[in-house]
Amino acid sequence: MQNNLSKPLVGIPASQIFLPSNSMAQHGAGERYIRAVADGAGAMPMVIPALAEDYDFADLASRLDGLMLTGGRANVEPHHYNGPPFPEDEVRDPPRDNTVLPLVRACVEQGVPVFGSCRGIQEINVAMGGTLHYRVHEVDGFNDHRMPREGDLEHKFSDRHLVVTLENGLFHKLCGAREIMVNSLHAQAVDTVAPGFEIECVSLDGVTEGIRHTSSKAFCVGVQWHAEWRFDDNALSLGLWREFGDACRERAGLRTGKKIAAE
Repeated sequence: MQNNLSKPLVGIPASQIFLPSNSMAQHGAGERYIRAVADGAGAMPMVIPALAEDYDFADLASRLDGLMLTGGRANVEPHHYNGPPFPEDEVRDPPRDNTVLPLVRACVEQGVPVFGSCRGIQEINVAMGGTLHYRVHEVDGFNDHRMPREGDLEHKFSDRHLVVTLENGLFHKLCGAREIMVNSLHAQAVDTVAPGFEIECVSLDGVTEGIRHTSSKAFCVGVQWHAEWRFDDNALSLGLWREFGDACRERAGLRTGKKIAAE
């Protein structure tokens, strides 16, 4: 078995969380994302606290072999993409916004692989100059993609709809199909795609579900669905985690001067 310290180091930026029983801020990431980095990408996950003011982002990026962006309760605040203000009751996470967005840009600039799931695709798109639909279900022609309120986790995170992959694109090659079911659960969605990115897949109602940076020095991909959930059962999610892991190992080799093989 490969020593964890010899695996590529993948940063997972935390969300700031306030638990009902404690008014003190917590910084955390869901275990399923952490496990997907460890088991799907074959990397060593490290949670990065949302302490934007304490970081030199170029220095932080230089220490990483990959960056994984998770889903989250809060949406990216619209002032980051010149959108209309949130309603007063909207959940916000400014510490995460202010940590992730500059870190994404630093990682892309230095060729650090980036993979985003759910909120993660939105962060990548905004960080690199794109915009978002605030509530996609309120846009004419789009369906309601939000998570159901009732049921257990198996029901809530089950596959919701088909996505159509770009012919001969990366996603098509990884899963070997033009259509595949995904568990896409979201209110925000990509509107204007950031410069340098290509749409890799869309839902049947036309929502952008996957993007890829075509001119980046390394793997930079975002998906709107929860690729971390039971990824072994989805050919596209599994293929993306493996592709991300390979890119992280390549980056680690360049950073350390040592070749790092997959387990």
